[in-house]
Amino acid sequence: MAEKECSNTGCTKESCEGCPSRQQPQSFQAEPNCYTEIKHVIGVVSGKGGVGKSMVTASLANMMAKKGYRVGILDADITGPSIPKMYGLHGPAQAGDEGIYPMLSENDIKVMSINLLMPDEESPVIWRGPVISNMVKQFWTDVIWGELDYLFVDMPPGTGDVPLTVFQSLPVEGIVIVSSPQDLVRMIVKKAYNMAKAMNIKVLGIVENYSYFKCPDCGKELKVFGESHIDEIGAELGVPVLGKMPIEPEFAKYADLGNFELADNSYVEDAFAALR
Repeated sequence: MAEKECSNTGCTKESCEGCPSRQQPQSFQAEPNCYTEIKHVIGVVSGKGGVGKSMVTASLANMMAKKGYRVGILDADITGPSIPKMYGLHGPAQAGDEGIYPMLSENDIKVMSINLLMPDEESPVIWRGPVISNMVKQFWTDVIWGELDYLFVDMPPGTGDVPLTVFQSLPVEGIVIVSSPQDLVRMIVKKAYNMAKAMNIKVLGIVENYSYFKCPDCGKELKVFGESHIDEIGAELGVPVLGKMPIEPEFAKYADLGNFELADNSYVEDAFAALR
């Protein structure tokens, strides 16, 4: 594409190099639906899959809703959505001339996910990256979120198309990184951290999942996945550790039964305090 000429005939390419307007970064932020007014958009990310990112997202949303905040969850994991199942929500979501209405959980959390738009929620989403990214963007531009204090964006794992789209298109105020105790997590956490920094997104902290399993008989904490390194990783990156979640069978049961609104996850209290 040819570079647009300056309207000032006295300008040259060399003289424009130091112009402040030339140095302004281009904004890719999308406008939300006109019936949407959201105070804080928080991303929940992980460098790899299987670390319980959706459980952390839903736990934070539950805690915020319980404290009286108006909360929504945007399920940006298009190929592996789990939020609707956790809350027992089934589509189709209703649409009108103004846009698409999110569905409401039993504890008044607004939820939008691809599974609420599909005719068969068990059908795979076999789409290429740009189509998936555009769908996530439409969850921002076309969904009538109304007035919310917090919108949590449950992102797919990794640092690919969708996280990039979310960071560029939505006014993400900060992210929470979810990890697990394995030693390889040092590299995985740093990938998520470095992507956020490259996009000028604040890293609010790290939540470690699967930190231990408490024996129901003796109460001993068993480090099923090995010793945690999250404190030293957090110190190295200058990022606070906002919680260490054990393997909690009760949480898994609530998710499987579709009533995760009953899960009271006190292990993310510090994350809640950071978000406030």
